[in-house]
Amino acid sequence: MEKMPKWADIFLIPVVSLVLAAIFSAIVILAIGEDPWAAVKLMVKGALGSTYAWGYTLYYATNFVFTGLAVAVAFHARMFNIGGEGQAMLGGLGVALVCLYIPWPHWSLALIGASVGAALFGAAWAAIPAFLQAKRGSHIVITTIMFNFIANALLVYLLVNVLKPVGMMEPATAKFPKLVQLPSFRDMFSTADTIMFRGAPANITFFVAVAACVVVWLLIWRTRLGYELRAFGHSESAAKYAGIKPTKIIMVSMLISGALAGMMAINNVMGEAERLVLNAVEGAGFIGIAVALMGRSHPFGVFLAALLFGFLYQGGAELALWTSIPREMIVVIQALVILFTGALDNMVRMPLERIFFSLWRKPAAKPAAAE
Repeated sequence: MEKMPKWADIFLIPVVSLVLAAIFSAIVILAIGEDPWAAVKLMVKGALGSTYAWGYTLYYATNFVFTGLAVAVAFHARMFNIGGEGQAMLGGLGVALVCLYIPWPHWSLALIGASVGAALFGAAWAAIPAFLQAKRGSHIVITTIMFNFIANALLVYLLVNVLKPVGMMEPATAKFPKLVQLPSFRDMFSTADTIMFRGAPANITFFVAVAACVVVWLLIWRTRLGYELRAFGHSESAAKYAGIKPTKIIMVSMLISGALAGMMAINNVMGEAERLVLNAVEGAGFIGIAVALMGRSHPFGVFLAALLFGFLYQGGAELALWTSIPREMIVVIQALVILFTGALDNMVRMPLERIFFSLWRKPAAKPAAAE
């Protein structure tokens, strides 16, 4: 059977999947006795209806861009990195150490230092499962899941016994110095007459995330290393025949993936909390898997999917605040989006392929009439 055009694969299939997820979400909301249309309007208003709402939506989206890119890079090399949660936790540790113990003269230099620290700590945490996969044959899915729990336990120990200031009850570090606190959207876009993004945590890290999308696109599609990653992901045996070393690809792809996941901490640790606290990641590492699946592991698709999940997070919070719909309902909606864009992808893809094939196939040429 012929394949669909690329635009249909990238755009049409996710849109149809989203429509199906929306229909089933409406059925679930009806089943609990609520009005789906009113719920949608409230979610849209809560996530997009003001600069405050946009500030929260873009803040969540920034987290999901980093973790989505992390999963996407590993996907291209046929690595399933489920350890983004733990890598982001350790990235937060890197950010905290850089911000607390280096006397930065300006936030811009601190941002560069924190980015390096977050990337190094995230990459280091991903390097161990990568080495176990490359050298010992340990499955990357199992080891990265296990390392999430180890990262959490390590962070609890450090925050309770090492990094917590004397006399403080909460397991958290001290507040970062003023000079390393990042500009928020309110600082960047407000004027003397108009205050925008009041109280919203969105900050300059959003633009770092956009830059990361561009860098990942250049890496995957415009460099030799990116070609090797994709070649290895398509066929390990063919890649070996071409002289590509599996150990190198496994290690490099996971190091880059871990670095991207770790960089999420710039947003939530340095940009929002301005200190390292427990549970700062808030499940963004796992949401990154859905973001990468929905975005077809392409940086532009990841960016759009991250915006969608940012909308769901912020809109869902408003929904739970102003209606009797429980906060867990948003988890159900997210699960339906993941189900249709990931697990049931072929259920949407195969009928659409048949439709395109039937519409676009050329009729067989008729034999010339005998003279």
